[in-house]
Amino acid sequence: MTASPADGDLRASIVIPVYNEGQGIVPIVQRIAEIVQIPTEILCVYDTEDDSTVPFVEDLHRQDPSIRGVLNTLGRGPAKAIRAGFSHAKANSVIVTMADGSDDPESIEHMVRLIERGCVVVAASRYMPGGAQVGGPAFKQLLSRAAGLSLYWVARVGTRDATNSFKAYRRSWVEEVGIESADGFEIGIELVAKARRQRAFVAEVPTIWLDRDTGASNFKLMKWLPRYIHWYLHAFGFGAATEPVT
Repeated sequence: MTASPADGDLRASIVIPVYNEGQGIVPIVQRIAEIVQIPTEILCVYDTEDDSTVPFVEDLHRQDPSIRGVLNTLGRGPAKAIRAGFSHAKANSVIVTMADGSDDPESIEHMVRLIERGCVVVAASRYMPGGAQVGGPAFKQLLSRAAGLSLYWVARVGTRDATNSFKAYRRSWVEEVGIESADGFEIGIELVAKARRQRAFVAEVPTIWLDRDTGASNFKLMKWLPRYIHWYLHAFGFGAATEPVT
């Protein structure tokens, strides 16, 4: 059994929102634990206790106490699951990554170091030199790339990939500005937009994103698109932020 790092030694909390991943979560978590060598905890956040991911996360926890399940009590959906993960995170660097294996954990230690140096958001970027996106729906990729590059070159948000959910955050800053997203994965662009409005430091590191090769995506583009547009415009200075969701 692997010893769990003491809370004071943790340098990163990795939050993974899960939804009926079943046994598929096991190689994803094991790969992260193998690659990330700094003291880290891995939080798999699920909406209901009967989620098929739960028994496999419990088994992983028995093998390695730094891996644990978190029940999201804020309401269903990825945004609330991510917020629940933040509320349970013990480290000041919080990384949000997906349960489908599309994100490359090789980027995580570099992202954490940039948070520790003063950034409030660090994006794993598919659209900067050295990054790439392999697979995935062409229309979704086109929208993401257009939004990311226009935000980078025109709004000067500090990353070419504001829409990517794979990001690291300074937890104390997130607690200060709050999270308003209540449904999809728009938290990533929300917090980039808020950092831009505050002139806080945002950085990016290159990543290679690979489309999931098993299971079905839980991403609901058309349902969540209006919220992405809201935060896209917010980064350009349109609109005032509302009160954080509690």
